[in-house]
This record gives sequence, structure tokens and C-alpha cells, in this order.
Amino acid sequence: MAWAGGVLYLLVVGLLVGGMPRASGTVHAVGSLLAVSLLVGVLRRMPLLALAMTLFGSTAMVVGTPSSHHASVSVSYQGQFLSYLAVDFVLGFIVATRTRRASIVATAVSFVVQLLVIGGFAHGDNVTVNVVIALLAMAASCMVGLLSRERREHAVALRSQEVAEAVTAERLRIARELHDMVAHSIGIIAIQAGVGSRVIETQPAEAREALRAIEATSRETLSGLRRTLVALRQADPDAASGQAPLAPSPGLADLERLAAATADAGVRVEVRRSGEQRALPADIDLSAYRIVQEALTNVVRHAGTGHCRVAIGYGDGELSVEVVDDGRGSTGNGSAHGFGIVGMRERVGLLHGRLSAGPRPEGGFRVAARLPLPEAVGVPVETR
Repeated sequence: MAWAGGVLYLLVVGLLVGGMPRASGTVHAVGSLLAVSLLVGVLRRMPLLALAMTLFGSTAMVVGTPSSHHASVSVSYQGQFLSYLAVDFVLGFIVATRTRRASIVATAVSFVVQLLVIGGFAHGDNVTVNVVIALLAMAASCMVGLLSRERREHAVALRSQEVAEAVTAERLRIARELHDMVAHSIGIIAIQAGVGSRVIETQPAEAREALRAIEATSRETLSGLRRTLVALRQADPDAASGQAPLAPSPGLADLERLAAATADAGVRVEVRRSGEQRALPADIDLSAYRIVQEALTNVVRHAGTGHCRVAIGYGDGELSVEVVDDGRGSTGNGSAHGFGIVGMRERVGLLHGRLSAGPRPEGGFRVAARLPLPEAVGVPVETR
């Protein structure tokens, strides 16, 4: 189609020059402007060739028109130079889409050709006027092309920045999820392994219970890791085909199971719920669970206490989560050098909530989060 358009353009130019000798230069120029639409295909694929063809056609309009050879017909040959507007259109496209080197070469060639033709076929004061008009038209087309190029490059830069920010956000999300899931489980496993190694000879029954807890925690962690890895591969539809259905992400409904696992590690957890319990959006439900999980991990590893309290409040406009212990009042390395509380703050920040974490004046440590809820968050569910 592109080559067909180029051939048709040359035929139309030949028809205008040879078949309409009595028409005025303005008519020929308008015909040339309309005929350049036939070069759209060539312009997209080979813009420099389209420029050469347009220069040839526009120059033919000026040189081949009989009125161009008579200085007395001033209006006619001035109108003929309008055909170079088609050249300026192609030139603007080249400036907008091609390299700067190609744009400079195209501009220089176009300027030299127009200058020579106008200098040879304009007379008297009309030379200066037509040269100025040609320069202004060429400058305008180049400016439009430059603005289009800058606009496109800016859009590309914005898209690249958005992609980079999305990748960073996803990496942080994965890091939070892995930390919250693995840190808690490894902490439980380490404590249970220590208990089992100490009592394996004197209290075999307790050692067996510790090993069962290690097995259950390990299986749960492996399931969570598998769910995370499969989620990362979901960009490839074939990668997850044929896989068994994955377990749903944990939520506040799993707090009792989490409390039981923490109790096996030596910290008894009292879970209190207040307000009208109801289904929560998946992101809020998961984040609330991970906040409690990380807080309990810090209690097990750093608080040095055997008891803590978890309070979940279902308010009209927000969900409150509070974990309080009566231990040493510091999370030690977990706060200063780890990522637990940092991950909590990131989760709460993404949900536009508020988080406070620090020692209590009366002793112990307190983690409190408030997560805003949408107006409609589901239907009431039966209290577990």
C-alpha cells in the first residue's frame, strides 16, 4: 500500500503539471497539498523517502507551471510556492519521530532546495517576501515537531517512572509478606526445637509435641511460600495451569490458630473481639492479621513474658488492632535493626491508617493500628 500511494502521488503530480497547464499556481499548490495525503504509508515507513518525493513534487509544481517563467504574472508564481507547505508537513513529522541527526539533515536539504527554487523563480521584492514566508513556515513545522517529540519523550519517561515505582512497590509488598510469614514461623520453630532438644531424653512426650508443632508450622510456612511464588508467576497464564487450588490468604478468622501456635512457643495469647464482626476487604483482613502476627513474633522473641493480649475492634468506620504485653517493654533488635515494625508501618500507610508502637509507661510493649473501613464491607458473619 505504501508503494502504491507513492506511485499515485507521482501520477497526480504529473497530471497537475502536464494535464492542467492553464490552471493558476495556487490551484497547483493546493492540489499538491492534497496529493501529499497519498504518501502517508511511505511517511510512516520511510519518512526521508517521503520527504524526497514531496520535495520533487513541490518543485515540479513550481518549475513545470508555465506561469513560473513569466515575471509579469506575480500573483501566480507566488501562489505556487504554497506547495512547499507539504514539504514542511513531512519535515515536522521527521523532526518529531526521527533522530536529531536525521532531522538536521532533512531540514538542511529542505531549506537549500526551497531557497534555490524561490531564488530562481521569484523576482524583485517577491524574493525576500517568499524566502521569509518559507523560513517561517519551516520554523513553525520544526517547532511543532520538537514539541511533539518532547511530549512523547516526557510520556515515555513518565511511563518508565510508573513502571519503576510499581516494581518497587511490589518488591516491598513481597518483602513484607515473606518477612511476616517466615519470621514468625522460624521463631516458633526455633523455640520448639530448643524445647525438644532439652526434654527429648527426660520428657519424650513433650519432645514429640514440640516436633509436631515444628512439623505443622513448617507445612503452613511452605504452603504460604508456595502461594506467594505462584502469585509471582501469574503473569504467565500457563505457569499456574494444572495447579491444585491454593489455600486462601490468612485473615482475622485465623487468629485463634495463630494464638495456639504462639502458645506452643511459650506465650499465652488472649484474643478479644468487640463490635459487630463482619467480612472485611481482603487487603485489610490480611494486613490486620500480619500486624498481629508480627507483634506476637516480637513478643515471643524479645518481650520475655508468658502472656499477651490481642484486641480486635470492629468500629463503624475503622478496624482497630491492639497487641499488648507485660514484658520488658522493648523489642530489642527487632525494632532497631529488623524490618517488623517498618513492615507494619508500610502496611498501615498503604491503607491510609495509623500505627503506634512503643513501650508502655506501666511496663510492657503496645502495638496499636487503626485501619479505615469502606462504607460497605460485607454482611455480618457468625462469631467464631
